[in-house]
Amino acid sequence: MRLYLVGTPIGNLGDMSPRAVETLKQVDFIAAEDTRVTLKLLSHFGIQKPMLSYHEHNLREMGDKIAARIKSGQSCAVVTDAGMPCISDPGEHLVQLCARQGVETVVVPGPSALVAAVALSGLAAGRFCFEGFLSVKRTSRFDHLEQLREDPRTLVFYEAPHKLAATLRDMHQVFGERRVALARELTKLHEEVVRTTLSQAAAHYAQPENKPRGEFVLVVEGAAPRADERPDFQTAVAMVRALQAQGTGVSQAAKEVARETGWKKGDLYQAALTSNRET
Repeated sequence: MRLYLVGTPIGNLGDMSPRAVETLKQVDFIAAEDTRVTLKLLSHFGIQKPMLSYHEHNLREMGDKIAARIKSGQSCAVVTDAGMPCISDPGEHLVQLCARQGVETVVVPGPSALVAAVALSGLAAGRFCFEGFLSVKRTSRFDHLEQLREDPRTLVFYEAPHKLAATLRDMHQVFGERRVALARELTKLHEEVVRTTLSQAAAHYAQPENKPRGEFVLVVEGAAPRADERPDFQTAVAMVRALQAQGTGVSQAAKEVARETGWKKGDLYQAALTSNRET
């Protein structure tokens, strides 16, 4: 039979797709990160299915058992507590195991805090790099951030509230001043997106009275291109036109290329319009 990767809501149960509900009703059993959390979801939709716990501490032992049950003719849905399984989640290992053993895997897409945060951030979304959770150890965290210091792509991280202040402080120390969007409690009652800078965010959460609450997604502006790497103006205009050819509006294309190259958006916009009229 099959393994189904089923996306579940990240906060708002109204985001559960009809296909996801139907899949959970039809499978023989469900592998859940936390069965208590998943039981609430199933109860809301009137679903009763056998469940087993599959998480980072038992993934090797349970992974073999899940694969064996699927190969014996049963179907399984794997879910995480919220969002898409396999994204910073033990489900990744189960998919790899099933791939090695020839077990068919089907995705039932659902909400993702990663994609939602990038869309809301107001930062360049054409190219971004997801880095998951940073280490709790400061030396390891610094090493990770140093590897990303020159990366021009928008950077995306998950962060727990108790680590947020230290992470923002270290990001500012390694990256310097950059724009950042802090997305919190996405799709929930207290959803909040704060667009600020790393220094301002670090200073805010360094204050004891500003204790962070809820899970965060941090969307950080990528590194500015070095002067010796900046393409000439005509090359930058060609980049704008290439984005247009892919369906991006001229204004958005000029904005993204300006961010990547350092040329002014207005100059790129006007040059692209002129070039469009001439062709």
